[in-house]
Amino acid sequence: MPAAGGEPGPARQDDPCRTRAVLDIVGDKWSLLVVRNLSQGPRRFTELKRAVDGISQRMLTVTLRGLERDGILTRTVHNVMPPHVSYELTPMGRTLRQATAPLLEWSITHLAQIDAARAAYDARPGTPSAWGTPSA
Repeated sequence: MPAAGGEPGPARQDDPCRTRAVLDIVGDKWSLLVVRNLSQGPRRFTELKRAVDGISQRMLTVTLRGLERDGILTRTVHNVMPPHVSYELTPMGRTLRQATAPLLEWSITHLAQIDAARAAYDARPGTPSAWGTPSA
């Protein structure tokens, strides 16, 4: 609702449009893969890097910071020599894993069908390829 002078007022906590911030987590390319790996227990950065195929060190760092900021995981610095850091899902993060597990399982189950559908679509004459240029 606009405030006096036509300026938008502050967002309400129960505003349905605010759910977009949560959906950004779910729709992020890497977040759910990190959450899935953390569902098996605390992991160190290097373990996550090896487990999440294709993620760069920088993107893993950005993803972990975002998930920590959102309260999905905790970061613990262990005072040992040499020091190391581990990441673990919070109770809220575990509920995110429960809520998204069916989506991840659906993805695994249908991956071959999606690959076949994409290949068939890309092979059709005159259809744009995945990169936005028309196929020959």
